[in-house]
Amino acid sequence: MSGTLAKRLARVLHWSVAALLLLLVAVVLGIAIGETRIPVRVVFEVLSNKLAGGNYAVDPIDQGIVWNYRLTRALVAAACGAGLAISGVMLQSLLRNALAEPYLLGISAGASTGAVLVSVAGLGAGAISMTTGAFFGAVCAFSMVALLAHAAGSGGLRNSGQIVLAGIAGSQLFNALTSLIITKSGSAEQARGIMFWLLGNLSGVRWSDTFLTVAVALVGMVICVLHARALDAFTFGSESAASLGVPVRRVQLTLLLVAALITAVMVSIVGAIGFVGLVIPHAARLLVGVRHSRLIPASALIGAIFLIAADVVSRTLIPGQVLPIGVITALVGAPVFAGILLKGKGARR
Repeated sequence: MSGTLAKRLARVLHWSVAALLLLLVAVVLGIAIGETRIPVRVVFEVLSNKLAGGNYAVDPIDQGIVWNYRLTRALVAAACGAGLAISGVMLQSLLRNALAEPYLLGISAGASTGAVLVSVAGLGAGAISMTTGAFFGAVCAFSMVALLAHAAGSGGLRNSGQIVLAGIAGSQLFNALTSLIITKSGSAEQARGIMFWLLGNLSGVRWSDTFLTVAVALVGMVICVLHARALDAFTFGSESAASLGVPVRRVQLTLLLVAALITAVMVSIVGAIGFVGLVIPHAARLLVGVRHSRLIPASALIGAIFLIAADVVSRTLIPGQVLPIGVITALVGAPVFAGILLKGKGARR
């Protein structure tokens, strides 16, 4: 028995080290690749100077780019990718719908509306932060979507198809409200900047944003992993989960709030980035299967690497111009979305 446990711990340690190394490689490449190419050696020298008290002679401009610009971008991208991916895992499991994700269910749109209300319309007179506004917007949007689906006869969270349709309607409504607030409250220049931010923008992130997003992603992942067995049970439906002893209502409320909080924080920092929560869980299932004890960390790792890569592409695709990262994720996610729909059609025949 102890030998089996030791082998299991060794396997977990082995995969954890491999995952951290993969993430480290992605972060280093995310820092090194850009319009101004910086050798990997210089990246390690700057990190050594800042983190380990090294004394390498590094060009101050390269050091500033690495430490203050690209490292923060890479870390925030990794945290957002991981957070949105595990949010997608939770929603797809709880709703038993392959298309469920924060963007499609209106949570991202509600968070955007809340953040814009605080930053542009001045809601709260400075007492409420953008993150708080985004969280209330996300909760408000998902509550409205759930009520609409219930009124349409879905019976709570059991009919996921009605919830996805209600989510699309809610998403359009909150996107329209966001556009209305920007048009009425902001100047033309301010409106242009906010619209660019809403498509996903990592240009303005700072170290404080890095600490917040990384902390939220880690806490969300821990909570999700602690509920891995409950999420396995939800795969067979809420009735089956209840028969296995899962406190259905408490787990549903906890995980939905965690998904809303993760989405709200990420949206308040970088804007609404779509399709990450949709695409990444499906890619992870192909690699590690459907057991959530493996699916959750795999989704977090792939999501982190995917968004770092998307950020690099957004900075290098058009010379001299930085594209919104949401454009890149949509270019990847839309074909995958269509593929899931076609696969579902084939399965129903």
